[in-house]
Amino acid sequence: MEDVEERIVARGPRVRLQRPCAADAQAFRALVTANRAWLARFAPPPAVEADPDGARWFASTLEANASGRCEKLFVAAAGDGALLGTFNFNEIVRGLFQSTYLGYWIGERHAGQGLMGEAMALGLAYAFGPLGLHRAEANIQPDNAASIALVRSAGFVREGFSERYLKIGGAWRDHERWAITQERWLARQAKNEAGEP
Repeated sequence: MEDVEERIVARGPRVRLQRPCAADAQAFRALVTANRAWLARFAPPPAVEADPDGARWFASTLEANASGRCEKLFVAAAGDGALLGTFNFNEIVRGLFQSTYLGYWIGERHAGQGLMGEAMALGLAYAFGPLGLHRAEANIQPDNAASIALVRSAGFVREGFSERYLKIGGAWRDHERWAITQERWLARQAKNEAGEP
């Protein structure tokens, strides 16, 4: 089993992003079980309806990482490493595109505390640094105000609207398409370092 320090890809004051391993299965399943109702609003059905304790979801996470097309990470508490949620780089496309689709969530009792904002900052630094990506896209249901506020505060711009984009909770749901490029992210970083608003 890999040492936990070797699995950490980014660390902040309150959270860290780390690669999952088989030893995380029980903690992940407990997190999913505790958040089933919370996740059902936004996660595709296999994640919550057909897999109530998250066992298949966890197995598919490990398989996706092994494929090289995704990098699925856990959001964990910086101190004790307790699992709080996930931060996923889905369908990474290389070549001329160098892009990914982001997926993320945090457990309900940790929501609204700025933890996912910290995870997003760490995730973008990892995406546009070590992963060498040029673009990250997040597709968000229009009524998910918290997620829209999250990406907006991270510098994403709304690029469009995707009708009936994903089937969630038994119905095809519309989504807004938000994206950020490496150039936009670097410009924001430079402003932050210079203390500009």
